[in-house]
Amino acid sequence: FAHDQLHDLVKRMRHRTTLYKEKLVDQDVSSPEGSPTACKLSDIKSKIKKPTKKMSIGIVSGIEAPSKKKPPPPKEEKKEQKEEKKEEAAKPEEEHYCDMLCCKFKRRPLKDYLKKLKLPESIDAYTVNVKEDALYHVSDRIYLWWLFLVTLAFNWNCWLIPVRFTFPYQTSENIYYWMIVDYTCDAIYLLDLFIFQPRLQYVKGGDVVTDKTALKKHYKESKNFQYDLAAVLPFDILHLKFGFNPVFRANRILKYSTFFQFNDRLEAVMKKAYIYRVLRTTGYLLFLLHLNACIYYLASDFEGIGSTKWVYNGIGNKYLRCYYFAVRTLITIGGLPEPQTVFEIIFQLLNFFLGVFVFSSLIGQMRDIIGAATARQTYYCSCMDNTIAYMNTYNIPQIVQNRVRTWYEYTWKSQGMLGKQINQEVLEIPAILRGALKGWVSLNYLLVN
Repeated sequence: FAHDQLHDLVKRMRHRTTLYKEKLVDQDVSSPEGSPTACKLSDIKSKIKKPTKKMSIGIVSGIEAPSKKKPPPPKEEKKEQKEEKKEEAAKPEEEHYCDMLCCKFKRRPLKDYLKKLKLPESIDAYTVNVKEDALYHVSDRIYLWWLFLVTLAFNWNCWLIPVRFTFPYQTSENIYYWMIVDYTCDAIYLLDLFIFQPRLQYVKGGDVVTDKTALKKHYKESKNFQYDLAAVLPFDILHLKFGFNPVFRANRILKYSTFFQFNDRLEAVMKKAYIYRVLRTTGYLLFLLHLNACIYYLASDFEGIGSTKWVYNGIGNKYLRCYYFAVRTLITIGGLPEPQTVFEIIFQLLNFFLGVFVFSSLIGQMRDIIGAATARQTYYCSCMDNTIAYMNTYNIPQIVQNRVRTWYEYTWKSQGMLGKQINQEVLEIPAILRGALKGWVSLNYLLVN
């Protein structure tokens, strides 16, 4: 049905285009719209109503008929209001005088900025809203930047809580600076918990739910709400009794759902998502090395710094020395001092086993990402090689081979893939989307031809 409707639409558009072309060539040709028919004098006279008895009585008694009433004169207040509205529309930007520059410059009203920063009642967390109103585009960008801010706060807690617990970098002199950043991250967590997360849309029965009360109820019943609520529990109150210890902030790491949500949304926006996937996998490897460095310093402190050749000797930068040991251990480079005690031997064996497992899995994941990013190029090269081998086997003339190569190169540059792969991907989508896609393809083909 959609295909027939599109064909009918194209025929009508072509017919209309030909009529306008003929009109441009010959201006005597009338427009495609029908001209109004002329009315006869007898028809006009028949439509005029004769005065009834009630109307005649009203005229005799001196009362004017309702048809002869004149409209009341416009009030002066309405004119003044219209003039004020015109002045406001003519001056949307306020003039501001700057004393330093000794000149006037225009600035936009504060309402326009507040409209841009205003969030809608529901936020689409999976796709980008494509609507005519620019407010939706601004709200989507604001939510993406907000997720980036929450991700920064989450990474601050993930990376620096282990460092502050193991290394002696948090002292009584700089504790206030740590507290300022920590409580700023807590404020970001609270805003995300009460403002942004309850507005996220979800799918129920194939329909997107946008009702405000339903969104709040769905978020409160989800596991993300439980983890987000546990992440902002104020265990910092224990600082009053036990002192400022970063261990009491370990629950902040439970805010991992927003981190993965930011990754998914950023991959959907980026044109080359595989670059971000490679960087993210590299970040995972660096974070594991970071944790191993902290654990090695704890083990050295437990055994006694500088007590044996295997532990950290206390010379140089603590974090860099331990990180260097973690890199050589997990990547199994070798050349490390031999462990002396039973504790050191067990620790080193666990490090080796963990390093082999983690490093091999991350390398495999990196290979899959790069392979998926170059899958189209690999498919194109294999098709080209198979076609050339087939033509050489059957002694196809060189002129024909050059034409085939030209077709392959043109199809690859224009479409980014070959026709067979396009048809296979189209057949995998649902029937409704497939019919709409084919309809638009046929419409585009007809318009071009």
